[in-house]
Amino acid sequence: MDPMLKLSRLLDTITDRFGRGLAWLAISMVVLQGVVVFMRYVFGLSILWMQEGILYLHAIIFLSAAGYTLLHDGHVRVDIFYSGATARTKAVIDIIGIAFLLMPVCLLLFWAGWPYVASSWAVFEGSMEPSGIPAMFLLKTCILLFPATLALQGLSMVLRSILVLQGKLETNAWQPPLRSPEG
Repeated sequence: MDPMLKLSRLLDTITDRFGRGLAWLAISMVVLQGVVVFMRYVFGLSILWMQEGILYLHAIIFLSAAGYTLLHDGHVRVDIFYSGATARTKAVIDIIGIAFLLMPVCLLLFWAGWPYVASSWAVFEGSMEPSGIPAMFLLKTCILLFPATLALQGLSMVLRSILVLQGKLETNAWQPPLRSPEG
């Protein structure tokens, strides 16, 4: 197997498993929201850390799952040229888009977010509310996870696109890993 294809599949598998793991947080968020509503309207109780927990889960899911969304082609794309293009043309468009748009934006976001996240970690920043979650620094780490997951998935897409241009792959679309009949 071609080393570029092997690396691309490894990155895709990591991204896919990470995204599927994050999907479980969505269930946690819904359950937590239900508990908050139930406690408020049945018992008249409002617990701030639970309400903040919903916001934390929401932010973690959306910031951390960006690479997963890119893997499954879930981001908005203007399909004027792309949808009817051949696999080779799609590969060229993907390489140009990733090289001149995705990667520079990811680098800029990482560069701009690093001092913000680092200063939060330096003081182990917590909630501004006394009874809130004392882990704002962990939440702010997702600011760096967002461009990192996008950049890794962009790298995988570039590798697949190069293989399409070399004639070693028929399409640069993600292919789920093959599973044996036993597992």
